[in-house]
This record gives sequence, C-alpha cells and structure tokens, in this order.
Amino acid sequence: MHDLIILGGGPAGLTATIYALRKRLDVLLITRDLGGKTNYRLQLPFVEKHLVITGEEVVSRFANEVEYLEFARVLDKAVKVTRLTNGFQVETRGGQTYEARALIVATGALGQRLQVPGEQEYMMRGLCYSAVSYAPLFIERQTAVIGDGALALRSTAELARIAAKVTLVAPTHGELDTPMGRRVRASKNVEVLEGYKVQAVKGDEYARRIVIAKDGQTRELEADAFFVEVDLVPQSEIVAGLLELDAGKHIKVDARNRTSAQGIFAAGDVTDVISEQVLISVGEGAKAALAAYEYLLQQPD
Repeated sequence: MHDLIILGGGPAGLTATIYALRKRLDVLLITRDLGGKTNYRLQLPFVEKHLVITGEEVVSRFANEVEYLEFARVLDKAVKVTRLTNGFQVETRGGQTYEARALIVATGALGQRLQVPGEQEYMMRGLCYSAVSYAPLFIERQTAVIGDGALALRSTAELARIAAKVTLVAPTHGELDTPMGRRVRASKNVEVLEGYKVQAVKGDEYARRIVIAKDGQTRELEADAFFVEVDLVPQSEIVAGLLELDAGKHIKVDARNRTSAQGIFAAGDVTDVISEQVLISVGEGAKAALAAYEYLLQQPD
C-alpha cells in the first residue's frame, strides 16, 4: 500500500507529487498525461512566445522530473475510488488497482466546447478558453466572448478594460440582468449580441471570424481572438459519493486543502477555490501535499 495516491497530472497534481517525493513519501501519480492544461497554449499571430510569461515553464520542470521517475507515476485514467478500512483503492481504465493511505484529487476542470465546425481546427489558435489567463495580450485589439453566464460576463468585463472592443455573443439573456451584466452592457466598448448562436469558426492559420445566427439569419463576426467562456465542468465524479461537493460539483476544501472526507485532499480547478490560473494551482498542489504529509504523520504505521 502506498502512502499517497495523487489523481491528475496537471499543475496541481504535478506539484503535489514533487512535494510528496521530497517528503520521502511513497507516492503514486495516476494521470492520463503530464502537464494538463499547460499542454495547450494560445497561439496568436501578433504575440511572440518569448515575450509572454506563462506557467508552462514552471510546470514543465515538474513534468520532466516526474517523467524521469517512472516508479512514481502511472499513465492511465482513474475510473473508480473505493474507501478501505485503512485507506483507499483506485481502479484505472486499464484494469489495474492501487491502494494508498491518503488521496489527493487534482483532476481539474474541462471547458465546455461549442461543438461546431472549425472549433477543433482552431482550438488555441485564435480560439481560446480563458480570458482570465490571456486578457493582457489584447491591448487595443478586437475581441469576442461567447457565453451568457457569470464566467462570460466576468471575461467580457476584464477584456473591456484592455481591448479596443469586445463583442459578447450571448445565446440567451442568461445573467445579463445581474450587477456584472449591467456593468457589461453599460461599457462603451462592449457590444452585446443577444440571442445569437455560433455556427462555425473560420480562418486561415488562425481563427479570424465566427459565423453566428439568430432567427434563421446568419452573419460573420471578425476579431483578433474569440473566447469561449461557458462554465467549466469540474472532474469530480470519481469521488462524488465520498465527499461534499458544492452546487457546481466542485470539491469543497478548507484552507489546508482538506475535504469533508478524512484522508482525502483536493487541489486545483476541481475544487471550490477560485483558480483557473496555473500558478494558483501550483500553490494549491503544494499545500495539499503538505497537508497530506501532516495527516500521514499522525496515522499509525
């Protein structure tokens, strides 16, 4: 039985793994890949990579170290977690089972896709899923945000402080009547296209325009980049029956990354901590590992 199993190899999971290794814990990372969302970086024709500070460089150091330490990782997807008398059992898609005395869940959250022609082709090449991460790149540029919930409104408000113009493509009235919605609609450089739905993404090497439609009428919208800002889906279902989730299915954690279930810790975008940033997830992963280490020290051998 391992001391600790970590689920998810994104920024939080990788950091937690490295910290656990440095504490000399018998740790096993179970993940489909190493790096998580840092494997997808926005590419834009007007931005040179060396001019942008990203979390990718930080996480790649951790990923390289874990990749080298083959005994500490399993590249597979965890599909089931069962509580044991003295810990937990994790079953993977490949049919293997592993046991540990403690667990860190760092499975992240996925952005919802538009499911339209061109989306896959231009993903992260002008079509982005995080204005929070990339807004500073759009000083005096034309941008568009797709969505009608709190995430889309927040992204629009942030871009409006930087970009020359922001067009909000809102499929429904959504949360436009909230304080944030009223702020967005009052912004002089924001245009709200309510009731429009995206039909396709078009471009050359990069996404240049989207086709939108309302009441059977279509039009094309051009911009320097398009942000799909539909609420993220936390990947918490694997432990949903073992601990407490919030209304959005995020894992509830305290200041020490402890969940409502003894022996289970969580970090990163899967939790109810405001994250969506690589460096925040890195810090949360470190905290979770240290909390798990302290927990294990208090358990009988």
